Parts: sequence; structure tokens; C-alpha cells
Amino acid sequence: MVDPQALYKLVDAALLEDIGEGDHSTLACIPATARGKAVLKIKDNGILAGVEIAKQIFLYKDLEVLFTLEKQDGELMGPGEIAFTIESYIPTILQCERVVLNCMQRMSGIATLTRQYVDALKGYPTQLLDTRKTTPNFRLLEKEAVRIGGGKNHRFGLYDMIMLKDNHIDFCGGLEKAIQKAWDYTQLINPNLKIEVEARSLEDVKKILLTARGKVFRIMLDNFTPKALKEAVDIIKKEGGFETEASGGINLQNIYEYAASGVDFISVGALIHQARSLDLSLKAIKA
Repeated sequence: MVDPQALYKLVDAALLEDIGEGDHSTLACIPATARGKAVLKIKDNGILAGVEIAKQIFLYKDLEVLFTLEKQDGELMGPGEIAFTIESYIPTILQCERVVLNCMQRMSGIATLTRQYVDALKGYPTQLLDTRKTTPNFRLLEKEAVRIGGGKNHRFGLYDMIMLKDNHIDFCGGLEKAIQKAWDYTQLINPNLKIEVEARSLEDVKKILLTARGKVFRIMLDNFTPKALKEAVDIIKKEGGFETEASGGINLQNIYEYAASGVDFISVGALIHQARSLDLSLKAIKA
């Protein structure tokens, strides 16, 4: 579930960006105390995401809002269906309209694409992860959309896990040195901070197995071919003690080849940065 305070911070910024000095269109022709009703109309096929977020946004601006859910997050949706009905002050509806639609359209697109990847993994134990390839200041809801679509969230940011990628390793002076420094750091700062390390070759995998036991919890196998990934996963599982993750060059057309390796996780940045926003609209119900 999305942290309410983080959501309200996002909503405040979005409303300030949109309203600025005032919603002159509404101020010009709608009384501040007028109340009205509207429905969220679905115009695309896909997976619905963001109705609970929409409810929280409207409640944040009007505690007396009447919000009736017609469909739930994660449900299949199609053109002509209604996601929710709302009754509130008309200025509140109009001022929140675009923020709600932008969130839900984006979230529904991500949830829909995520569900396609999840479906492609059926029959395999491999779990689907998102990445940090997100829209600045919108990560909160993009990752929530992945969760609604059936995927799992990787780390949220740079603060909740150590992930030693190629640049960290190269700037630090090598794989073994980076792992040891990261381990020493966690023992001083927070022993519960997990460490994941990237391997770019089978040689890297062997180095990690020799030096990282008890320090690293997961090995990310980056840009491996399906054949090389299978070999790497077999070596790691034989040794034991590490989770495995595959990343790089994985898409809907080849994901099953990577899952067949037995890898524990597959991370796909495309879940978010290649998702297409779906078409939704908020329409007034005339009294």
C-alpha cells in the first residue's frame, strides 16, 4: 500500500503545477459551494490501476466526498465500463480531474504491460521485478502499478539496498574490493542493509562465489545470453547461499528463454519506461 504522506506530497506538487495562481476556468463559472457528480469512464482494454489512489486524492481534498467503486485495482477493464462514481464539490472534481486521470492512465498502462510479462512467466518459478528506470517524482505510483499488475518491486531507491553495478565496481577498482568495502560499510552503518552485486561474466560469478559468501545475498547476471545464464545459475545453485537475478535485453519475446534457466528473479525496466498510457475520462453526470 502507498504511504499516504508520500502520496499527498506528490498530489500537492501536481496540483500546484496545474492550478498555479488559480483555476480561472472554474472560478469564472462555478460557485465554490456547488456540488455535483461524475463518473470515470474506461475507453481502453487492459488492467485497471489507480482507483484507490483516485479515492485517496479526492478524500485528501474533500473529506466529505462520496466515492463509489465500480471496479477494483487489478481487474480487467474494457471500453464503456465505469471505474467509479464521485460526488463532491464541483471545483474539487474539476481541479483534481487531470491529476487523477494522469495518474490512473499511466498506472493502468504499466499494470497492463506488467500483467503481460507475468503471464509470459506462467509455469516458471521466476518472479518479475521492476527497476529504478522511472519517471522523476512519479516512482511511487509507477511501482505501485507494477505491484497491481502482478509484478514485485525491486529496491525503491538508492537508500534501501546496496546494489554494486558495473560503474561502482569499476570506479572502486574491482569486484572483490567493491564487495569488501560495501560489507565493511554495512557493518558500520546498518548490518541489515542487503548487498546485491552485478556479474558481467562467468568469471565474475566465480569471483563472487569465492569472496562474497555471507556478504552478498543476490547476484545479478547482467546481459547474459540465455545459454550463459543457465550455466551461471547452475554454478550458483550448486554452491548455494545466493539469490539470482537476470537483467538486460529481456523482453516479452524472449523472457521465457531466460526463465527456463531457473533464475529466481528477472528485472525489466521496460515495465515502466515502455508502457503506454491507457485512455480514461471523467464525465459529469447532469442533474
